[in-house]
Amino acid sequence: MGNSDSAMVQKRMARFRPEERTVIDGVFDRLQGGSGTNTGAEKSVKLEALQASMGDLASDSMVRRIYGCMCSIDPAQAAPADPGSTETTGAASGVDRERLLVFMADTLRGTAEERAPLVMVMSHNAAGVPGVVTCEQVSAFLQELICAVVQILTSRGRLRGWEPGQMGDTALGVRLLAEQLCSELRASEQGTCDVSCVEDWIFRVPQVSQYLEILVAEGLNVSLNSWTAPTLLPPCKDTHWKDLKCLLDLPTLMFLAPQLPDSYSAPWRLVFSTHLHGESFTKMASGLMHHGPTVLLIKDTKGHVFGGFASQAWEMKPQFQGDSRCFLFSVFPTLRVYTATGYNEHFMYLNQHQQTMPNGLGMGGQHDYFGLWLDCDFGRGHSRARPRCTTYGSPQLSADENFTLDSVEVWAVGNPPQPAEGEEEEGKKSVLNVDPEVQAMMELTGKTLHSEGFSELEEDFD
Repeated sequence: MGNSDSAMVQKRMARFRPEERTVIDGVFDRLQGGSGTNTGAEKSVKLEALQASMGDLASDSMVRRIYGCMCSIDPAQAAPADPGSTETTGAASGVDRERLLVFMADTLRGTAEERAPLVMVMSHNAAGVPGVVTCEQVSAFLQELICAVVQILTSRGRLRGWEPGQMGDTALGVRLLAEQLCSELRASEQGTCDVSCVEDWIFRVPQVSQYLEILVAEGLNVSLNSWTAPTLLPPCKDTHWKDLKCLLDLPTLMFLAPQLPDSYSAPWRLVFSTHLHGESFTKMASGLMHHGPTVLLIKDTKGHVFGGFASQAWEMKPQFQGDSRCFLFSVFPTLRVYTATGYNEHFMYLNQHQQTMPNGLGMGGQHDYFGLWLDCDFGRGHSRARPRCTTYGSPQLSADENFTLDSVEVWAVGNPPQPAEGEEEEGKKSVLNVDPEVQAMMELTGKTLHSEGFSELEEDFD
């Protein structure tokens, strides 16, 4: 960091350790060196150099957004020029060292106040610095940013066991995630956002800064000892991808995984899928009951995808269970999470083979009026919420209030429960578990089950 740097640039660079400042300065030397025509005081980074550095991770449009943002920065103010200005600030001549340093300092270590003008310029994506941007412009910027992050995860080997080729439509997931994040914008009645609106949004929605940090650090090859790439995907193991078409896609997973309580960091394990195990309520219930906390995903025959998170292992009983960490969510046509309202404690319900109580799986609401319900015959369900589910505040999740089931997945997301003392040794199986229907008949006749053993489904995945 030279003594000739402006006071504001020196203030920005003071956020980095001495050895990190050398790394930041090295980015400029490396990028401008690749231009081939820079000499002396005229050294600058041209668009072509930025494209060469970031082009394998981000679309050309995204690279141009970043380049235009760098050019718009006024080093004297250490921020883009005055809002509403139509004056270009050096796109033709390139990005000088101070502009690049300010851009990296604000994207990697900046506050919401400092990042907001940069996001506005990248969203506006035109010459000059905008006074306002539209929600549509912000969404378009976000879609390109999320696409770049997904590309980084894929190309840098950070999928953690997930297989995008066997998962849902990534492009659709990108659009839905961008829409979800933009839904948090507190725009004006005209659908526009000024810098204070964008600043408030960045402060409340950490994914925006997180994704931008990842792209800048990876795209410019900024290696700082104090910064490590955030873990955006949970690990996945013991999943038979060859025969599976997963209801999740990578952007949806990037959104859903952080909604789980912090303590749920165990690898996700697929414990039931209609694609792999058929349409069996008994097998689905076995996956729910024996694997701790789970994420349930449902697709109806009209294409809506939704589900719920259960914070603990399900129990087969005619009472509500669970706690306020449970939630419902929608994946398509909108990506949303609906958490407990505190109105009641009807978080989870699982019952079968009873004449006086509903038989099936439910989350939220009340008997015969659940926020999410699957009948024990497995083909039908309902999502009744007029106007909202009392337990979770969720709207109707399915296309129709009474829906027909297309497919179901159950993912175990916590550490598996430890076997209770006295349970059978591993490898031994109770005769009752050979046929779950026999177990159900024993329960109906009042016989005591001394050991449940391991289910057939568990063996498939353990």
